[in-house]
Amino acid sequence: MIGRRDREGPLMRNNSTNSLRKSRVLTAVAIGVLIGCVFAFLFPNGFFVSDSVAANRRLPQAGSMTQENSAGCESSDRVNLLKSEFVAVSEKNAELKKQVRELTERLRLAAQGEDQAQKQFLTLGKQQKAGPFGTGKGLRTNPTGVPDESVNPRMGKILEKVAVKRELIVCLANTNVKETMRVWFTSIKRVGITNLSIAALDDEIAKFCESNQVPVYKRDPDDGVDIIGRTGGNHAVSGLKFRILREFLQLGYSVLLSDVDIVYLQNPFDHLYRDSDVESMSDGHNNMTAYGYNDVFDEPAMGWARYAHTMRIWVFNSGFFYIRPTIPSIELLDRVATRLSKEKAWDQAVFNEELFYPSHPGYEGLHAAKRTMDMYLFMNSKVLFKTVRNDANLSKLKPVIIHVNYHPAKLPRMKAIVEYYIDGKQDALKPFPDGSEW
Repeated sequence: MIGRRDREGPLMRNNSTNSLRKSRVLTAVAIGVLIGCVFAFLFPNGFFVSDSVAANRRLPQAGSMTQENSAGCESSDRVNLLKSEFVAVSEKNAELKKQVRELTERLRLAAQGEDQAQKQFLTLGKQQKAGPFGTGKGLRTNPTGVPDESVNPRMGKILEKVAVKRELIVCLANTNVKETMRVWFTSIKRVGITNLSIAALDDEIAKFCESNQVPVYKRDPDDGVDIIGRTGGNHAVSGLKFRILREFLQLGYSVLLSDVDIVYLQNPFDHLYRDSDVESMSDGHNNMTAYGYNDVFDEPAMGWARYAHTMRIWVFNSGFFYIRPTIPSIELLDRVATRLSKEKAWDQAVFNEELFYPSHPGYEGLHAAKRTMDMYLFMNSKVLFKTVRNDANLSKLKPVIIHVNYHPAKLPRMKAIVEYYIDGKQDALKPFPDGSEW
């Protein structure tokens, strides 16, 4: 029994050894398979990859980067495009807003213009119903503007001392008319007028006025005015008055503008109506030419309609007129001064065009009231020398003023007028012709 156990012992040991070896091999195989699976998962392309494979692997990445860059550029361009469109729309919106503001302002001004007549009426009095036939009368007198003393405080203080009832005679003068001016202010003093002022255009005429106790105002320096004032002739100096008179009106004073070639025989302030913006003497020489008439134009070629009726009136004289401090009066001065600064024109022609031309397409007329002075009281020299001195009845009339505007030899005719009407020398006017010798 003992021998059989001894033989079985070694055999059993050999079997267990083989089993252990087999289990180790299986375990190693299992571990290898597991490790291989792990590396296969982590490194699907293996540890050693060729350059071509690596390049192939990188190419899709480079392509994706290109697409990303391209998409980024497209986004940037799109943003810039949107910004530019936004700026354009903003500018267009601003332009539309500007147009809306301009249209709104035009509508406001239009409404203001439509309501201007009613406001003016309300200013002057209560609204009234039209009365019976033949009793209706429109407004004739515009209200005066509000005085603005800030325009020229120095002038304002002078005018307070000189003016009477806020009225005065104003004359522009330079040294060229010194002797004519002597006859002018002597005649003014003779009739007792004290409310006058000379707007001196140079220092010499200012000293001349002061030495003769004539109120004078020396303007502040202004190159545009001073050059003409020192060296200009009658018409050039006459054109300056429309600029200078504006300050008088803004300060609230009515002005009787006078040239120097005028002889005063009565006080003109006693013969004014003061119902219009402008009250002027006429260049007309009879009732028709001075106050207006129906002038029939004949055109035979028109047959039945050969006669056309026109309205004519001879011009207002811009060397002697009374002007009230109203807004239409100031507008008249502005219009005339503006045109004279741009056009080579006679101031009297422009003065009348702005007063009389009606509104029409492309032009808005001046809404100013006007009155023609009595042609025998405020007389021009054509009326005197052609008509009055040759008429026994008319020669007995005593004019308020006589303006030697139709004759170039002014000084001798002015002296003769003084001799005739003041000194009583009946033949003082006889030596002069009706017209003038060229």
